[in-house]
Amino acid sequence: MGSLSITRPAVQAGRFYPASADALGRKVEQFLEDGATSLIQDPKAVIAPHAGYSYSGPIAGSAFAPWVRNSGRCRRVVLLGPSHFVDFNGLALPPQTAWSTPLGTSAVDTDAIESLRGFSFVRVFGPAHEREHCLEVELPFLQAIFRDVTLVPLVVGRARDEDIAEVLDALWSGESTRVVISSDLSHYLDYEAAMSMDHDTAEIVERRDAVPLTPERACGFRAIRGLLRVAKKRDLKIATVDLRNSGDNGGSRDSVVGYGAFHLDAT
Repeated sequence: MGSLSITRPAVQAGRFYPASADALGRKVEQFLEDGATSLIQDPKAVIAPHAGYSYSGPIAGSAFAPWVRNSGRCRRVVLLGPSHFVDFNGLALPPQTAWSTPLGTSAVDTDAIESLRGFSFVRVFGPAHEREHCLEVELPFLQAIFRDVTLVPLVVGRARDEDIAEVLDALWSGESTRVVISSDLSHYLDYEAAMSMDHDTAEIVERRDAVPLTPERACGFRAIRGLLRVAKKRDLKIATVDLRNSGDNGGSRDSVVGYGAFHLDAT
């Protein structure tokens, strides 16, 4: 990576979330305060949505809320989410050594980045990160909860389940590491059809059954499938905490996008 410090700018500020630090901080704090209660008190990993905050922010708040009570334990967050703009094979690391939002700047864990470059299916690939929103929209929540947290941001392209699981396994150890899988659920179904499909998807996730997960069920299906392989191998419980869609938060119910918050136990 070298010694040059390069910061990725907040390219989605003012679009997916407020560009003002004050407005963004208030919104994230409210989402966290209103987050649904979970039986898993300190999840090792969460699945959180990545749409505009007016639609998915409340569900993301449910995903991240337990970490507010355990903020002192985390020093590093591994983030995986799907590529929406660039088609490529494998997993993409960022070229930057820090990421910014209106709430501040977070350093990338360069040691972890270097360790992942030993995998043939992982590479530094800037174009996958340039316009991508799926990881950036999770960062204000992490910055609001954790102090001095470092990041391992990975955009998932055409990657095999076992490769994603191998990367997660390599970074899993230690109480100070947490994992965020960024994904929305069904897209552009009517409200009732989306609710039915998303409830079915939630049951699949809770069963840790990777095979039925398809892009129709979740845009981040590859990252989720990799996480489910790790969960099954380690016999870890997964709980659905919140399940809503854009029609629940002011959008039209004729064509909605589904959002879910899931917690994966650390034990």
